[in-house]
Amino acid sequence: MRQAGRYMGEYLKIREQYDILTVCKTPELSAEVTMQPVKRFDIDAAIIFADILLPLEPMGLNLEFSAGEGPVIHNPVRDNSGVKALKEVDGDSLRYVGDAIRMAQRSLQEQPCPIPLIGFAGAPFTLASYAIEGGASRNYIHTKGMMYGDSAAWHTLMEKFSHVVAEYLRSQIHAGAQVVQLFDSWVGCLNPDDYREYVLPHVQKIISSLRNEVVPIIYFGTGTGSLLELMKEAGGDVIGVDWRVHIDDAWKRLGQDVAVQGNLDPVALFAPISEIQRRVSDIMRRIGNRPGHIFNLGHGILPQTPVEHVQAVAKMVHELSARPL
Repeated sequence: MRQAGRYMGEYLKIREQYDILTVCKTPELSAEVTMQPVKRFDIDAAIIFADILLPLEPMGLNLEFSAGEGPVIHNPVRDNSGVKALKEVDGDSLRYVGDAIRMAQRSLQEQPCPIPLIGFAGAPFTLASYAIEGGASRNYIHTKGMMYGDSAAWHTLMEKFSHVVAEYLRSQIHAGAQVVQLFDSWVGCLNPDDYREYVLPHVQKIISSLRNEVVPIIYFGTGTGSLLELMKEAGGDVIGVDWRVHIDDAWKRLGQDVAVQGNLDPVALFAPISEIQRRVSDIMRRIGNRPGHIFNLGHGILPQTPVEHVQAVAKMVHELSARPL
């Protein structure tokens, strides 16, 4: 979950020279940043360095990453005319991400033990929430206002995002991504009825359209303890679980026909090593060496996270995976 980033000195050196959009749009830089955690940690997969909001720009939205504020959309979509104005672009509009994947793949194949590369995209609801709110939100007032007040405009918006996301992920797969992940980071703000009506059909459309690509699809969200069964219904091969639920309980609810990903609290990485060990061991005990578990954080790694703690977690997971619990 966001392997590379502000907790790594190597990344900060690059960011001293380039803003985040420049890094994402320059394949050589994106591939270099992708490889930074691979070279530093004993991890089992790499994640291409990009941002979930990249598709918004070619669709016609003015995206900026403001210092201290995060992403800002200067022309948010607030009504039906704004929805109609959005362009339905194809994966070629983000060709630089595919080029970065190809470069990263070449570097990964040169490693002593080559590992797979994960591509990703934002899910329609999460993209819509940024596009409508104009940035991050706590209450999603404008987003839910469109959902409840103009459902036709909402579904048109979600259909546009579904098309763009599906083609974007397809282009990543064709460039060499061996797994893709759909990030629905903010969908946990919805109740199950709203998820079923306003989100589920659109996620199903994306996942079903990618089935002929024959790659595993991870579907991830935070705060989604009440939505797990519906997220499975969307069709992913792997369901991401955050730290707010016990992972074994989540797996029982989901069933053994899907894999699970998770679910260490990112803030736990700031704890003493002994406490991190206890929490990692608890997750591994709950899994019990059953196949189909991807150990991961329950959300993205945070800035100021001690690098040596990330390194320790990777070592712990491999040691615990190698022996009965």
